Parts: sequence; C-alpha cells; structure tokens
Amino acid sequence: MPTELDMAINATISRLMADNGPLSVKHVEKFGVQLPMMVNAPENLADYYTFFCAQHAEKEFIVDGDVRLTFGECYAAAREVTGGLIEGYGLQKGDRVGIAARNSANWMIANVAITLAGGVATLLNGWWNGAELADGINMVECRYVLADEQRAARLDDCDIGDCEIILFKHDCAPSEGLAALTSKGGDSETPLPKMDPLDNATILYTSGSTGQSKGAYSDHRSVVQGTMSYVGQTMVFFELLTSMGTAMPAQPSALVNVPLFHVTASVPLVLQSFAIGRKLVLMPKWDAEQAMQLIEKEKISYFVGVPLMSIEIATHPKRSEYDLTSCTAFAAGGAPRPVEHVKKIKKEMDHAYPLIGYGLTETNGVGCGNFTENYLAKPTSTGQATKPLVEVEMLDDDGNIMPQGERGEVCIRTIANFNGYWNNPKATEEAFTKDGWFRSGDIGYLDEDGYLFIVDRKKDIIIRGGENISCPEVEAAAYENGDIAELSVFGIQDEKYGEVPGLVYHMKDGKSLNPEGMREFLAERLAPFKVPAHIWQVEDDLPRLGTQKIDRVTLRKKYNEIAAAG
Repeated sequence: MPTELDMAINATISRLMADNGPLSVKHVEKFGVQLPMMVNAPENLADYYTFFCAQHAEKEFIVDGDVRLTFGECYAAAREVTGGLIEGYGLQKGDRVGIAARNSANWMIANVAITLAGGVATLLNGWWNGAELADGINMVECRYVLADEQRAARLDDCDIGDCEIILFKHDCAPSEGLAALTSKGGDSETPLPKMDPLDNATILYTSGSTGQSKGAYSDHRSVVQGTMSYVGQTMVFFELLTSMGTAMPAQPSALVNVPLFHVTASVPLVLQSFAIGRKLVLMPKWDAEQAMQLIEKEKISYFVGVPLMSIEIATHPKRSEYDLTSCTAFAAGGAPRPVEHVKKIKKEMDHAYPLIGYGLTETNGVGCGNFTENYLAKPTSTGQATKPLVEVEMLDDDGNIMPQGERGEVCIRTIANFNGYWNNPKATEEAFTKDGWFRSGDIGYLDEDGYLFIVDRKKDIIIRGGENISCPEVEAAAYENGDIAELSVFGIQDEKYGEVPGLVYHMKDGKSLNPEGMREFLAERLAPFKVPAHIWQVEDDLPRLGTQKIDRVTLRKKYNEIAAAG
C-alpha cells in the first residue's frame, strides 16, 4: 500500500507538472524511444551556469577554508579562465580537458570554465596512480589536463602523448590559483562558442567488471536533465515540508566531503546547487569532528556521503558538544547502508532523517530515492524511481521485463542516461538494450509499491566507500607475481567502508610470499584504495565450480565469516 508520504509526493509532482509548471515535460526521442524531458530546463550547461549564477549572484556559494566566494564571483572568475582557454590556449569546442586534482574552489571554477569554453569536462579520478591517470588521459585523448602539483608529479614518468599539463593551485583566490590559465591572453570579453544540447559535455570514469576503466560521456541535455531531476526532487520536498509547517533555511547549505570527480558530487551535489542557490562548504579530507564543527559554524542543512560518514557523526563521542540541528537530512549514496545505521541515525539525531539514493555514473546519478518515514519503513530499499523522468525495471538476459516481485537485472531508462563509453562501441552496445534500457549490473526486484531492493551484484565489483574496485583488475595485478599458483579477490563486509577487497592465494610448490609481502607487491601496482585490506595465504587448491572456474561465491562466504570472527 502507498504510504501517506507517497501519496503526498505524487500529488505534489502532478501539480508541479501541470499548466507548464516547473516539472512539466514533453517527449523527445533518444535510444529510438520517446522519453520525457523537462521543458523549462536550460538547453545546455553553459546557459545553466550563466542563468543561475546571475539569479543567485549575491549569495555565498563556495566556502573553502579561508576562501569564500559568491555565485557571482565564481562565475566572473570562471569567465576569465574561459577567455584564457579559448584565446590563450586555443581550445576548440569538443576538446577534452581533464581535471586531476583534489577538491577545492579552484577545481570547481576550472570545471565551469571548461564547459563555458566548449570543452568536454573530463573528471579524472584524483585517487589514481600515475599509470591509471595516464590511461584515463590517453583513452579520451585529452588536449589539456588541469592538475595540481601532487597529481602532476604522478604523471612525471608517464606517456600522455601530446596532452599538455597546466598546473593550478588550491587554498588561494582564483586570480592566483588559476593564473596559468589566463597568462596567455583572453579574458571575460572573449566570445563564447554556441553550445548545442547534443554536444558532448562531460566524461566521468567508471570501473568495469574487467578492470579497464571506461570514460562515460554525456551530452549537455543529459547532464542538465539529470540535474533538473534532482532539482525537481528537492522542490517537491521543500513544498511538502513547508506545507507541514517546517521552516526552510534562508539559504540551503551542504557539506562537500565526497570527491568532485564522482557523479555523487558532480550532479546531485554541485550542479544542483547552482539552481537552488545552495552554499557548498568544502572539507579537505574526511574527519567526523571537523564535519560537526562545520555543520554548526556554517549552519549546514544537508549532508551527503558514503554510509560510513553519517553513522560516524551519529555515534561520535563528542556529538553532543555540537549543535547539529540545522542539518535535517543525512543522505548516503554509492554503497548500501546497513539497516542498523538507518535506525541509529534517526534515534541519535531525532531532528534529522536518513536518506538514500541509487544511481550510477552512467545515469548521471539519477535513479531512485528513499526518504524520511518511507526509508525508516523500508530501510533495505533504495526507494522508487524518481518522477517524472526515470523508469526502472528488472530485465532478464534477453531484455524482457520481469514480473513484479521477481528478480532480474536492475535497468534504468531516462533522458539523463549517458551516450556511451568513449571509443568503446562494444562496451556501449553491451550496456544498453535495443530500446534504451541501461543495464546496471545489479540484481534486484520491485515490490508491490514499486520500491527497488538490490539483492546481489552481477558484475565482479567491490564498492569500497562508494568507490568501485574491479576484482579482475586486482587479480591481474597479483598474478604479475609469477610464483602464485592461483588466487581470488572478493568483497569483505566492513563497518566503515561497507566492503573492502579481500584476497586469498595459493603459491606454486617451493615458492613463498607471506601476506605482508603480497600487500607490498600490490601497493606498487595499484592505487592504495584498491589494495586488499584482508589477505589470506592457503596451502590447498582453491574451490572450483563445475566449469572449473574458482568458486568466488563460496570463498566470499567463508572468508567473510572468518573476517567477522576477527
């Protein structure tokens, strides 16, 4: 049965869709089918930035340590850099421009400038090592990469072809930190290119089950529509809360503690903030007590992060020392949230509600959401498909929709879906059905109310604190040691990160390598977050299936029990 909240949400959405309202839609063709699209949204990201920065010009936008900038100041700084990219560096529309850096105000301004200049904002994973960064750069043939000193140093001995690295700095005003981008000419008066809704806008990277990262590219229409899907969701809840007598903050604000290169930060957090005039407060690295200090000081109203973050706040021994009452929403994404976390967050912070979302890089973060009382009632569900743009169904291997309640592969169809993987037509074809459903790789079912429950994973992926890790990629790195007879990598449940990589291995006769030696071996070949947290050496052969493949399921079950037992 639909809850009272479900009925109120549906009624509010229907009202906002009517009479050319803010959520009104028309249907356009994509993937050979007619899909709903919000008609009152800007046509491209350049217009989106320009319009909303003007609308909220005087409001504070970014707080990054001692750097505090309004929407107007951010846009003005980005416009200067745009002129430098076009006139000084000769950037052409469609050129891929990578960003390889930690979070900062100057990262965000550079990202806006790339789009205004007609470039394709290519968000490189700042946690990658040098070889991984180089692979990402070469894959999409970046013309430029804007990098901080730390990431640039990782690329010192790497082949990145004709790509030019341009250094920028953090913790300073944009005029100083981004000076290299304006040093060759061009300024805020440099004419901007005309952007078409179907021009490429962004490339975000996703780790596939094979371990080879893929560049998921989206056009302007997809990214804007995905963003406006979140704006619509926020609008619905603001209206509902106001109707129930809840006072809305004078200006919404959010803490930024997830990496800006992730879709979670890119679309629902940062891009949405332009439209709703939300202040963003950046943290240099995660620390629960510092997060509480900033929530109190900056009157943060919205918190989002991987599940471990909100539970660390809820259970922190010093939580009572800080006034967190401004923050009424503690959202999680990127990984499942344990049921006990959902209940504990509400119990320990009764002024707030836990929320969860389900989306993927390939859907521009759009998918399902579970909120407030509904989440408390169904804490193992990721919620219903976001209206009015998103369809979610369970499909079998042949692309047939499964009956309600039966398990299948979770598939999402929306105008916000990406267009494909850069220079990888095979992977693109495999990702979609012929009628435009994106195959998530997750196994789930829909209950009688249309709530999605994820029950398994089709792909060999570990989600560590929201970061995807490919099992075959870690296995391939370990197999570079020729003394190993066989091994397997799988996910181990972890209270902090949700799950972490575990590895079990068997050495060839007469060869030896202890677990610490294995860890050191892998640390030279993988980014730190991919190195297994649990490593076991065994003397016997690993269990196998009838096909003679290593039985990863049995190993995962056995070693999760061992890890849980300490």
